[in-house]
Amino acid sequence: MRDRSPSVAGTFYEASPSSIKDQLRWCFLHKVGPGALPERTPSGKRSILTVISPHAGYVYSGPVAAHGYYQLSKEPPPDVVVLLGPNHTGMGAGISVWGGEDWITPMGRVAVDKPLAKSVSQTCSAELDDEAHLYEHSIEVQLPFLQYIYEGNFKILPICMMLQDYGTSLELGRSLAKVLGDRSALLIASTDFSHYEPYSVAYKKDAKVGEAILAMDAQGVGEIVIREGISMCGPGPVMSTIVAAQELGAKSCRRLCYATSGDTSGSRGGVVGYGSFVVTR
Repeated sequence: MRDRSPSVAGTFYEASPSSIKDQLRWCFLHKVGPGALPERTPSGKRSILTVISPHAGYVYSGPVAAHGYYQLSKEPPPDVVVLLGPNHTGMGAGISVWGGEDWITPMGRVAVDKPLAKSVSQTCSAELDDEAHLYEHSIEVQLPFLQYIYEGNFKILPICMMLQDYGTSLELGRSLAKVLGDRSALLIASTDFSHYEPYSVAYKKDAKVGEAILAMDAQGVGEIVIREGISMCGPGPVMSTIVAAQELGAKSCRRLCYATSGDTSGSRGGVVGYGSFVVTR
């Protein structure tokens, strides 16, 4: 398998290292963002097991995503970051685990934990597959944030989900918990919430999913999305990471921020919803 070159640099986020850093600082200091730059002296034990983070262009969702990464910056980096994103392209396997070479962004290379990729593919119905990842943005846009707060000191395991039903998510979540065991690991679920809804409708619908997330009710997330007709693109990653976090000893979930593209870009006619949550021990 090959290196994974950036697909959306220059569109979803800036294309040069200096410009990306400027854009990330803008995200952290934005009025919707946390209002502070990441910590540079993390200490103590890690408590965050999972972050739920959006994946639109940074000008839209970056300030919301910055909340999760700001909290992560307060803790030491994990050894491995498992990134789960939905499949927007329709390419590749139902559950595609990247088992190839490094992922590249304009900020540099990030190594892949190949033994972990193999273990996941052997313990559930996921496949080692690169095709699903080549043009998929949902995982790629998380990497500059991680590179910025951790300065390259971590490995990743990217997983792209075309199948997002509860049964598949449950199986994948349990598999991840099994293979991660007591390793120092972070799970990131990449998702946006309602798509192109009126501003008030998006807030109302997404609040219902948010309550299920706060209750760490993985099955409830899937049921609410279907029952309410919510155009959330990544319920599978969210359900899988909730399941894995619970098996790894999660105690609570906290909402850091919810906002829409209408809050960050100004247009409220048809918005996309973004949420940042952390699940902790």
